[in-house]
Amino acid sequence: MPRYAAVDIGSNSVRMMAADVTGTGTEILAEDRQVTRLGDSVFRSGRISRDALDFLCVVLTRMADAYRSLDVIGVRAVATSAVRDASNRQQFLTRTAAALGTNVEIISGAEEARLIHLGVNARWPRPKDERFLIVDIGGGSGELIVSEGGEMVDATSKPLGAVRLTEVFLKTDPPQPEELHRMEAYIEEKLSSFYGRHGAEHFSRTIATSATAAAIVSAANRVPRAKRDEADRMRAGVNQIRQLYSLLIETDLTRRRKIPGIGPRRAEIIIAGVAAFLRALELFHQRALYYCAAGVRDGIIADLAARGVGRELSQLSREQRAVVEGMAKRYGVALKHAKHVAFLGHRLFELLRPLHQLAPAAGKLLEAASYLHDIGHFVSDTGHHKHSAYLVANSGMPGFTNRERLIIATLCRFHRKSVPDPAHPQLQNLDADSKRTVANLVPLLRIADSLDRGHEQKVRDISIGSRNGAVNVLVQDEGDADLEIWAANETAKAFASVYPAQISIRRRRLQKSRAAEA
Repeated sequence: MPRYAAVDIGSNSVRMMAADVTGTGTEILAEDRQVTRLGDSVFRSGRISRDALDFLCVVLTRMADAYRSLDVIGVRAVATSAVRDASNRQQFLTRTAAALGTNVEIISGAEEARLIHLGVNARWPRPKDERFLIVDIGGGSGELIVSEGGEMVDATSKPLGAVRLTEVFLKTDPPQPEELHRMEAYIEEKLSSFYGRHGAEHFSRTIATSATAAAIVSAANRVPRAKRDEADRMRAGVNQIRQLYSLLIETDLTRRRKIPGIGPRRAEIIIAGVAAFLRALELFHQRALYYCAAGVRDGIIADLAARGVGRELSQLSREQRAVVEGMAKRYGVALKHAKHVAFLGHRLFELLRPLHQLAPAAGKLLEAASYLHDIGHFVSDTGHHKHSAYLVANSGMPGFTNRERLIIATLCRFHRKSVPDPAHPQLQNLDADSKRTVANLVPLLRIADSLDRGHEQKVRDISIGSRNGAVNVLVQDEGDADLEIWAANETAKAFASVYPAQISIRRRRLQKSRAAEA
């Protein structure tokens, strides 16, 4: 399965997340968050201060070290509202790229809204017929999004972030009534155009994202800040939020910091954030908000996975594929079968990455062996796997190193009959890492070959699940009762000898699934 990292450089904080994307969801491998307050200096002077940028780069270096250790295949880093407004953007881009080792994108408010929408739908998918409102109040901007059926119907981004509003309007502590009045009027004015388009519509609920939303729901439900993760999907009624706002505007910073659910840094900007959320709820006649822990980072991960970023690292290049296809044709291989084995093998390779933990480039070697494992039939049908290994090992294969060629030959040798044994002569010329690669790829090649044993390409796709400690391979096929999808005991043996689980295969006939969908 693909493994990605996302970095979201906001006006108040920077967040990093690294995750595996599976067929059923996202498994978070690492997360980090640090308050940086880039927006403080931007909203005062129009520039990111030197101290803030220095601190940010230290944090980004730490985050990059964390996700690099996880061998992610794709990274996207974005910066939002404060950086959009900063006059020293180019300096920011140069410094942050050096710290992360990858370029940072300054994204528009529209792109920020799209990523938030993707993140919410990935983490908390809603019923297809539900029309709901998403409100995100960050440090520099606020996004309002209408979603229905998993699609973004409309979105807007406004300068309503909690850091921005605090810097511009709230100069005293507690704030003076005239300061609150000016801020509330400003919030109303910025929300008016979106309200004009959607104020008459019915929304089943409002889902709120951002750390300010987490603080609101935590405070309303008496959830300590240390247990803020438990607030995910909790609600706060609009009356509870009004009461919280009334308390906050009468309370100085010292006392705000003592309110359960509101952290010491959040207490500095919480009044402005609550004001923006509350007015949005009131305008759209919503009785409550539901907090979702998703954010831009979740949307980045979902977007990278949807676009297949990094998959090319585990697949043959155009030149390499031309080489192996040419060899397959030269030796009379059934090319449709070879291509289908390559497809099924790649699916298994991606789905089982948490188990084999091989570098993405190993997938290229599996694909090459899928094309070449049967070329030995050209010499003799008897022991053709041995002949395949000999032909590959002694062929010139431009685009492949000697080490890669030997691994491919060894995969061909063990695609049937005996399983790899450390004492086998075929393995003696391989280093320890190559032996591990062969041991993990041989079962995948055997299974992929077995799933097209009839050379009719009846298995259309594979998905992986886990049940009772076993790896469960779900095969979609055309429903032929005679389809042989499990070749022999040695295939299961090869898998069990390497992977720390048993394997089972379940079938889902396409004709039945299609009927169910209709």
